[in-house]
Amino acid sequence: MLTLNTKLEKADQIDGELILPYDQREKSRLRATMVSGEDVAVFTVRGTILRDGDILRGDDGRIVKITAAKEPTYRVEALSPHQLLRCAFHLGNRHTQAQIGNGFLRIRKDAVLKEMLEGLGAKVEEELAAFEPESGAYGGGHHHHGDDGHHPLAPIPLRQKIHRPSDKAE
Repeated sequence: MLTLNTKLEKADQIDGELILPYDQREKSRLRATMVSGEDVAVFTVRGTILRDGDILRGDDGRIVKITAAKEPTYRVEALSPHQLLRCAFHLGNRHTQAQIGNGFLRIRKDAVLKEMLEGLGAKVEEELAAFEPESGAYGGGHHHHGDDGHHPLAPIPLRQKIHRPSDKAE
């Protein structure tokens, strides 16, 4: 069985393709079947999320491209940016993974969330689509196709002073 264990930035040739839904692309250890029918084992560094277009090298030197599988999702649209932002806030408040697109959000199918979003006035439609949720503020970001790839993150404070009313002004 081919073992894929090294993530590459680019490759001159691709020897195979592995199509995976998001829940498998966020695992660091898995067994899967390539488009060719060959079984593979994927071993990545813990915390690695494989994104559409990522490239892995196998233990025998072969190069395999990762493709995000189309899976059941909801596409969320709103009449205004403010309304869409409210939807994003409520999804985030529930720690729901969401993909942010130009004028839309995409989430995994969930009837309870659909009802909540429709209650906020959003238009929610089912669609089969590749799911590429945001990685989180401190997750290292990820590259959206078509953007500049530059995602500055807020620094994580090493020590944060908590100000109390009894503190003296300096």
